[in-house]
Amino acid sequence: MAITVGNKAPDFTLVSDKKENVSLGDFQGKNLVVLFFPLAFTGVCTTELCTMRDDIANYNDMNAEIVAISVDSPFVLEQYKEAQNLNFTLLSDFNKQASAAYDSLYDEFPAFGMRGVSKRSAYVIDKEGVVRYQEICSSPGDLPNFSAIKETLSTLN
Repeated sequence: MAITVGNKAPDFTLVSDKKENVSLGDFQGKNLVVLFFPLAFTGVCTTELCTMRDDIANYNDMNAEIVAISVDSPFVLEQYKEAQNLNFTLLSDFNKQASAAYDSLYDEFPAFGMRGVSKRSAYVIDKEGVVRYQEICSSPGDLPNFSAIKETLSTLN
């Protein structure tokens, strides 16, 4: 089933960079920015996540949490978070279920012939678990529209 703005966000439970289970329901009562990104330790992904890191105060002011999801293992994500000094949770979708549920999974990644890599995409989910913003980037080299994400969040408080 395709995700549509205005519908309930698909639930997920994934393993975090701290090796703990994290579910969508853990964020009930807060706005949530969910970012799917292709692979840790790559240029555009690092730019994207460091942009969020550097702007965390604005997201905090909008009562928003951030999670970033990739198909990397929790062990890789732990190292990536530490290397980039990221100040939000990274989640491993190693089994690709969340990426598929959020229409954010490449059949074949545009580079290297890799299969089953997350598409770069962004979702804003409100305090009740409803999708309020959705963006799936057409190319892994594109960044999400950070202004549109913040604009959507500003209407939720």
